[in-house]
Amino acid sequence: MKERLEELRDEVLQVLEQVNDPQQLNDVRVKYLGKKGALTEVLRGMGSLSAEERPVIGQVANDVRGAIEAVIEAKQQQFQQQETERRLQQETIDVTLPGRRLPAGAVHPLSKVQQEIEDVFIGMGYSIAEGPEVETDYFNFEALNLPKDHPARDMQDSFYITDDILMRTHTSPVQVRTMQAMNGKTPVKIICPGRVYRRDDDDATHSFQFNQIEGLVIGKNIRMSDLKGTLLQFVQELFGKQTQIRLRPSFFPFTEPSAEVDVTCVQCGGHGCRMCKQSGWLEILGCGMVHPRVLEMGGYDPNEVSGFAFGLGVERIALLKYGIDDIRAFYTNDLRFLSQFARM
Repeated sequence: MKERLEELRDEVLQVLEQVNDPQQLNDVRVKYLGKKGALTEVLRGMGSLSAEERPVIGQVANDVRGAIEAVIEAKQQQFQQQETERRLQQETIDVTLPGRRLPAGAVHPLSKVQQEIEDVFIGMGYSIAEGPEVETDYFNFEALNLPKDHPARDMQDSFYITDDILMRTHTSPVQVRTMQAMNGKTPVKIICPGRVYRRDDDDATHSFQFNQIEGLVIGKNIRMSDLKGTLLQFVQELFGKQTQIRLRPSFFPFTEPSAEVDVTCVQCGGHGCRMCKQSGWLEILGCGMVHPRVLEMGGYDPNEVSGFAFGLGVERIALLKYGIDDIRAFYTNDLRFLSQFARM
């Protein structure tokens, strides 16, 4: 058996000299050292040996296995080294090449316009107030002089969760919450940005959700002229010093008197064009003096203080500022549209 083991060792070593790839090497290992390999078959005959021969043959078998495994391991390391060198040659990186430029993001146009509006009013001493988008009927309507069954509610048909809980239709509830939190103290000088919801059909100029910014000022001897001066400064900061405004009488339940505010057309400068329908003016926001009833609901004495309020749609401002003709472009996430604002 000793001679057979030595012959097997010589045979395997000769075979290993001809091995040229890892697969052949694995095949040789299985053929000679596997559970059903040639070495295992020889060792199964040890049961017929005497007690004196077994240790001797066992030692020879271990030496044979060790010699074969040493050559296999050396071959395996050789193949691994060759593979490493091959991959290094194929996957060489030229570090002098310029890197791949990652696409840079940009602020969404609506967020950009909202930030610009906020900056203008913060510069005039206003602070920012926020409130919940899911509101009670009381804060959204009743505290703003819109009792149940008031016909003006039809203009702000919203999404009701229960009979008394709804998605807010404007950010005016934040004004009421702020007034009540002030406990009759003055001055109040805030803007209220946020998302609002109304049951409306989506088209080029309407959406069931949009962004709104409302403003509120309360103090002693606040006049309509203060409102006009504030809005004039605002539009000139936003659209340029040449921009003018005009106020047209209107109706809002929470202000009295109320007005719609127009600005000179941003495209033609007031001379008349298709955008302004040859009028030279574009409607931009609504405003008015805070209704006495709203002041009372907010905890103020209308005989002692007065105030003004205004509200504008961020999308409306963005449409005018950038000359966009379809509000839906802001929400479709089309990179061809949004990427244009990365450079602005």
